Amino acid sequence: MDNGQLQDWSLVGRYCLALVAALLALSLGTIPGRAVIPFLLAATTLSVGSIVPFKAPPRSEQAADRAVLGELAPIDTFDPVARAAVISSQLPRQWNGTYQAFNGGSVLPVTLRLVTVRALGQMVDLHGEMTVGSVAVPVQGNLNAKSDQLDLLVLATNKVAGLEAGGAFQGLESLALNGWIAPRLTNSGGQLVLTPVQVAGRTTRGAAKPVRGLW
Repeated sequence: MDNGQLQDWSLVGRYCLALVAALLALSLGTIPGRAVIPFLLAATTLSVGSIVPFKAPPRSEQAADRAVLGELAPIDTFDPVARAAVISSQLPRQWNGTYQAFNGGSVLPVTLRLVTVRALGQMVDLHGEMTVGSVAVPVQGNLNAKSDQLDLLVLATNKVAGLEAGGAFQGLESLALNGWIAPRLTNSGGQLVLTPVQVAGRTTRGAAKPVRGLW
């Protein structure tokens, strides 16, 4: 008797034992008729040929890396404190431009001269003097090195070209383009456009014009 016949007789024996146990339980009334089915199923085993072999899908390390990295937030490597230090040393100290009120006022020449520029964390502290038309007024402001947001206060006691105490210049392009936010609703504000003064193809203090990074 070969191995195949031995396996067949083993299966028959197991099935017979399970059937006898099920019939005995039914005769004694210890289990309901539907509970016999698990016994019969347990006695019936699948042959080796009926099992579907598992085949692992091909593994791609690049696809796995993309799946993992796609779930992670991008890493911010920008250092606003370091950029504030660069701005404080390279920001031009002399700016020229124009100011015009939104209510249709005349265009006035503007000159901005920065006296002190200091880096305080990610902020750049600005102090200087602005000449609007023929009137010079002190100014003080903060430039955010991370967002290029500027808040520039005009420290004037008298109203100058619609620029009165309590208002401020605000913008998101450093000193280049800013709007005047008046302290009263009756004042519609205005627009300030500045460009750094060029000396022989270079800005003042021999520093290059700061370029905002793509972050």
